[in-house]
Amino acid sequence: MKSFISLPVFFLVLIKTTSLQSIIKTLPGYPGPLPFKLETGYISVGEDDEIELFYYFIESERDPETDPLLFWQTGGPGCSGFSGLVIEIGPLAFDLESFDGSFPSLIINPYSWTKVASIIFIDAPVGTGFSYSTTSKGYLTSDTKTANDNYLFLRKWLLKHPKFLKNCLYVAGDSYGGKITTMVASEIAKGIEAELQPHMLFQGYIIGNSKTEGQKDDNEKIPYAHRMALISDEYFELAKSSCHGDYVNLDPNNYKCLYALQLIKECTKRIDEAHILEPKCKFVSPKPIDFLSGRLFMEDDPIDLILLSKQERPWCRGYNYVPTYIWANNETVQEALHIRKGTITNWKRCNNSLSYEEDVESIFRHHQVLNEKGYQALAYSGDHDMLIPYMSTLKWIRSLNLTVDDEWRPWYAGGQIAGYTEKYKKNQAYITFATVKGGGHTALEYKPKECLIMIERWLSLFPL
Repeated sequence: MKSFISLPVFFLVLIKTTSLQSIIKTLPGYPGPLPFKLETGYISVGEDDEIELFYYFIESERDPETDPLLFWQTGGPGCSGFSGLVIEIGPLAFDLESFDGSFPSLIINPYSWTKVASIIFIDAPVGTGFSYSTTSKGYLTSDTKTANDNYLFLRKWLLKHPKFLKNCLYVAGDSYGGKITTMVASEIAKGIEAELQPHMLFQGYIIGNSKTEGQKDDNEKIPYAHRMALISDEYFELAKSSCHGDYVNLDPNNYKCLYALQLIKECTKRIDEAHILEPKCKFVSPKPIDFLSGRLFMEDDPIDLILLSKQERPWCRGYNYVPTYIWANNETVQEALHIRKGTITNWKRCNNSLSYEEDVESIFRHHQVLNEKGYQALAYSGDHDMLIPYMSTLKWIRSLNLTVDDEWRPWYAGGQIAGYTEKYKKNQAYITFATVKGGGHTALEYKPKECLIMIERWLSLFPL
């Protein structure tokens, strides 16, 4: 017979923290009161509660009592949850049309996922956004530590917000955040089996253009470049035959393979890998990502873009990110968000200087176990992303040897093809794969309307 006598003691032990949360009713740059419920705060994690993870929480604008709760993991590693909030799926966005380099204005995003779910956006790992450590040792982190810290964060957060314990829970994220999403989902599943408190109504996870198997992800870039007509049949066949299908682990003495890859590099070096149809932003990335390097977001501070006149300034997507730096580094903004003074001196959308160890090469086994345990998954891919091509996602899904439950077909939004989908089944567990037509590496940023329709259908258990 199970005993719950020790539960109050557990509550006291788990929340031995001074973390606070604040309801934010107005924000600089937005006219009038916010038309949704925003909360910010810190949750302490780590062996000695030395890590303070900052979060933004927005209640569902539809029905927070019954709508799902999403725990969002932004990518990088090192990109702030605020990026997910204002650039991808949150209810606010910056008014880019009126932005002239001065303090930016905020507007409402009509395609926010808070139309259908409550969402926690977290600044993780430590050193990201407004999260910080009270010790220098606390800044040493890794895939494994981040997943454990984020899981502990979620447990503590739910104990501070017990009314959401009855809501269906999903972990979600894209890019490198998709890798952490899957690892956090695994920790939740293990916690449920171990009957750890609080009990979560965990249903599954959502990942977009997710890093999964490191070198295997990178290896799909060349077949993808060929499929998208970026390289010729001859170059692809030369690389395929001389490199024996392995474009990452290179033999320095295989000159034929190296020659083929050099030809391909010349064809692709000026392509924006995050979206192959968009201009590459040379101002944002003076240290460009090397083809097949495996790193995702290596973004330098793009603030220098605003120093150029509009005539000198060719549009690139990096310009859309400039308002985040100006806004989040403003003292009035930090006071409004209840940021602890002196903890962050220079906020960055993506912090590239983290002491971060990628200690988990592949999360394929995590996907396998979660599927075996009956959890649902949605894996979507912007089909114009060459950083993590959709072919890579399809490859690991098909390696699970599941039954195809719904054959490849288009899915629609507003009467138009929004992408293509295929559904896989094992017992009661489903993995839904979907492309987002015209989407880039963070598909939600490029195709917000279509992605809101996609997630609403999936969360409602409707076919895409």
